[in-house]
Amino acid sequence: MGRYCQLCRSSFPTARSFFTHRRWFHAHPKPPSPKSTFRRHPHLNARPCNRNGQFLPPNTPAPDQVDDIDWTPFPDRPSFEFVELTFENAGLSRDTLKQMFRILAAKHIADGHPEYMPIYKKYQEILDVIDAIPYGEAPWRTFAIRWRGQVTPNSPAWKREVFLVHTRDTLRVAEIMAASPDFDGNFDYVPYEEFSGPNCRQVSDLMSGRWAYKQAISEDPATHGSMLVPIILGADKTTVSVATGNQEFHPVYMSLGNFHNEVRRAHRDSVIPIAFLAIPTAAHEWEKDDEFRVFKKQLYHASLVKILEPLHPAMTTPHVLRCPDGHFRRAIFELGPFIADYPEQVYLSGIVSGWCPKCFAIPTGHFTADDPRTREAHERVKAACNAASRWDVSGINAEVKPFTSYFPRADIHELLSPDLLHQLIKGCFKDHLVSWVIAYIKQTAPSDRDASRIIDDIDRRLAAVPPFAGLRRFPQGRNFKQWTGDDSKALMKVFLPAITGHVPEKMVKCLAAFLDFCYLARHNSHDSHSLAAMKDLLTQFEQLRTIFEEVGVRVDEGFALPRQHALFHYVRGIQLFGSPNGLCTSITESKHIPAVKKPWRESNRRNPLGQIIMKITRRNKLAAARAEFGRRNMLHGNVLSYVRRVMRRQAPHRSGSDSSSSEDSDSSEFISRVAEDLGEPRLVEHLRRYLHRQYNPDDPDPDALPIHLCPYVWSGSSIAVYRTASSTFYAPSELCGPGGMHREMIRATPRWWGAYARYDTVLVNIDPDRLGLDGMLVARIRAFLSYLHEGDLQQCALVEWFASEGDMPDTVSGMWVVCPELYDDGERVVDVIPISSIVRACHLVPVYGTTRVPPDFHFADSLDAFRRYYINWYVDYHAHETLF
Repeated sequence: MGRYCQLCRSSFPTARSFFTHRRWFHAHPKPPSPKSTFRRHPHLNARPCNRNGQFLPPNTPAPDQVDDIDWTPFPDRPSFEFVELTFENAGLSRDTLKQMFRILAAKHIADGHPEYMPIYKKYQEILDVIDAIPYGEAPWRTFAIRWRGQVTPNSPAWKREVFLVHTRDTLRVAEIMAASPDFDGNFDYVPYEEFSGPNCRQVSDLMSGRWAYKQAISEDPATHGSMLVPIILGADKTTVSVATGNQEFHPVYMSLGNFHNEVRRAHRDSVIPIAFLAIPTAAHEWEKDDEFRVFKKQLYHASLVKILEPLHPAMTTPHVLRCPDGHFRRAIFELGPFIADYPEQVYLSGIVSGWCPKCFAIPTGHFTADDPRTREAHERVKAACNAASRWDVSGINAEVKPFTSYFPRADIHELLSPDLLHQLIKGCFKDHLVSWVIAYIKQTAPSDRDASRIIDDIDRRLAAVPPFAGLRRFPQGRNFKQWTGDDSKALMKVFLPAITGHVPEKMVKCLAAFLDFCYLARHNSHDSHSLAAMKDLLTQFEQLRTIFEEVGVRVDEGFALPRQHALFHYVRGIQLFGSPNGLCTSITESKHIPAVKKPWRESNRRNPLGQIIMKITRRNKLAAARAEFGRRNMLHGNVLSYVRRVMRRQAPHRSGSDSSSSEDSDSSEFISRVAEDLGEPRLVEHLRRYLHRQYNPDDPDPDALPIHLCPYVWSGSSIAVYRTASSTFYAPSELCGPGGMHREMIRATPRWWGAYARYDTVLVNIDPDRLGLDGMLVARIRAFLSYLHEGDLQQCALVEWFASEGDMPDTVSGMWVVCPELYDDGERVVDVIPISSIVRACHLVPVYGTTRVPPDFHFADSLDAFRRYYINWYVDYHAHETLF
C-alpha cells in the first residue's frame, strides 16, 4: 500500500519506507522527559533511633543483626524445604504423607539399602517443628459480644446468643510486617510529593498521596522525626461451601500503607488476616426486624474497635518499630484506607443502603456528586434533624456509630477507597453496561428470534477473537452460568469490537469512554494530565450514557446506582491515596483462597474456624522463617546445589569437576529450505536488504537500492528458525515481577498445541522520538531468525506489515484501525526486521461491521479472513498506556 508525503511531494511503495523517510527528513524529536523532583515531609521524616526511641546521628548504620547460618528449629535446609513443600505448597493430608513415607522406605529397602529414615516420621512432627519457629509469632485471642438490652424469656434467640470474635494482636502484626526484610526496597518511610513537571504532581503509592502528606499529627512537636504508618484494612464475607450448608466466614485483613502497591498486589505476606468477625443469624421471623439489623451493625463496629484497640495508644504516642532496612524508628499509627465492596461500605459508613457513603448526593436521576460526607457533617445533621429526616433526607442511619469515631483523626467517609473490581469491572461494566446492551437488543429486535440471532452473532464474534498471551477465551461467547471477576475483566478486553455494528454509535462511544476511564484508573501512577483525562472521560460517559434512556432501557430507573455513582469520586480518591490498583477488593478476595478456602478444605469440617486460624498461624511462621533465612543469605540456589556446595566444602579437595552441563542448540536449515517452508521465495532478498539497513542505518531509502548493491547472502547458508520469543518491558500496571518488569511470550508457529497455526502480531518501533502509534507500525511475525553473517550474529524476524488506515483513530470506537499492507499485485508486504525493534506484542481484533460470523468459523483464521482490524488497546493495561 503506497504512501505519499505532502511535504516533499514524494510517494513511497510501503508504509515502512514512508515512515523511514519522514523520520530522516521531517522529524521533530520530542524533548527528553523532565526528571521528577521530590518534596519529603519536613516533620514526619522517619529519623532512625535506637531501641529506646532515642534519635541517632545522621548516616548511623543499622544495628547489627545475627547473620550466622542457623536453621533452627530445622536440622538443615532440606528439612526446612521439605516442611514448606508438604505443609504449604503441596497441601498433603496426613494419610497421603504417610503413604509417601512408606513408598520411599519400600524403594530404599528394595535397592538393598538399610532401613529408610525419613526426615520426619510423623505428620505431628512437622506441625511441632513449625510451631517451634521463633519468627512471626502473632498470638490470637477470642472475645465475646452479646446484646446488652433487656432480655426476656420471649426474646429472640439472637438476643441471648454470645457471639465470638477471633482476633490477633494487631500491634504485634504491625511489628512483624514492618520488620520483615522481605520488604526492604519496597517500603516508603516518609510521605512525599512528587512533581514530574511544573505544577504536575504525580501519585502512585499511598505515601505519595495528599492524605499521607497532610496528616494533622505532624503538628504535634512530640511526633517530629517519627514515621507515619498507615493501617490499611479490608473486610469481605466469603462463602466456602454452598452445597454443604452455605458456610460463611467474615475475615478482616490488614496491611501497612508504607508498602508499595506492587507488593500489596503480589501474593506475599504484606496483606494478612487479623480477625474473623461474628456473623449473626436469626430466624426468618426476625431477619428483617429493625432491632436485629441495627444490632448486626453495632456488633460489627464494636468488634472492629476491639480488634484495633492495641494500636490506639501508638496513634498519639510514638511506638518504636524495627523497619525492613534494619533501623529502628518511632512510629505513629494512623487508620488508613479501608478496602470494601458496596454492602460492606454501607455497614462501615452508617448510611442507608442505596446512598453514597462519600457524599450527600440524593440517589435519584443521574445521581452525580454532592457535598462530601464527614464525621463533623454527620454530627451536625444528627443534631439538627430527627431520625426520620436523617434517614430520608441525608441517608444517615443514626443508630450506627462508625468504629472510626473511637480513633483520632479517622473519618470513614474519607477513608473508603475506590474499588476497581466491584465498582468498575463487576458493577458498571458487567452488571450495568453489558446488561443494558443486551436489553437494548432484545427490546429493539423485530422478534425474540431476531434478538437471539444478534446475541448469537456477538457471542461468535467473541469466540473469533485471535489468541493473545494471557487473554481468556470465550469459546461459547458469554454463555456461562457463573461469572467471576476474571471473566468480567476478560470480556472488557474484547466486548467493544463485538457489539460495533449491532448497536447505535452513541452506545459504542459510551462504552469506549467508560473503558478508557477504567483503564486510566488502573494505571500504576497518575499525574495531573491523566487525572484531567479521567475527568474529561467521565464527563463524556455521563453525557453519552443518556443513550440508554433514549432507547428505553433506563427510562424510569435513571442512573441512581451507587456503584456507578462512585466514578465521580475516583479522581479525588486517587489524589488522596494514590493508584487504586493497590487498594482494590481483588487483593482481599485473592487472599480468601490461602487464608480461608484452602484451610477450610483441608480441615475436618468440625470447628473449622479453629483449624483455619491454626493453619494461618503456621503459614505465617513459615513465611517469616523464609524471610529471615533469606536475609541471612541462606537460600541461594536450589536445595540440591546448596547441599552439594556444603558437602564439597566439607569433603577433601579433589581436582577436576564432578558435574557438567550442556545446552542443546536449535537445529539450523539452509536458507533455501527455510524459504520453502515459510512460503516466502524472496527470503534471500529480504535478508540482503535487512543487512544493508543494519550496516547503513543512515540510508534514507534502502528499499530503492538495487538488490545487487546489498550485502550478498548465499541461499545455501545456515539459518536458525525459532517459533517463540519473549518480550520483557516495564509494565507496573500489569501482574509483574520485581521492579515492575513484565514478560510476555510471542508465538510464530504453524502448529500451536499441535492443532492450528498461530502467528502473533507485534508493535515495531520505527521512530523512538515519537509518541504512541505515531512512532510504531504493526507487523505479524512469521518466524524468528538467527543468522551468522561475516562473523556477526543477526537476530531478526520475518514479518508481514499492517498499514494504519488514516492518521486518526476510528471516530466511533476510539481505536486505531489497520489493514494488511499489499503491493500493487495484491501480495502481502513482507520484510525482515531486527528483533530489537519489536516493542511488545499487540492484539488485533477484526472490524466486523455488519458481517455475521459463520457458526463454524475458527479464531485461528481471524488474522487472514478480514480486511480491517482494530488495534485492541484494551487487551492489557500496558497496551492502553502505550497507545492511548
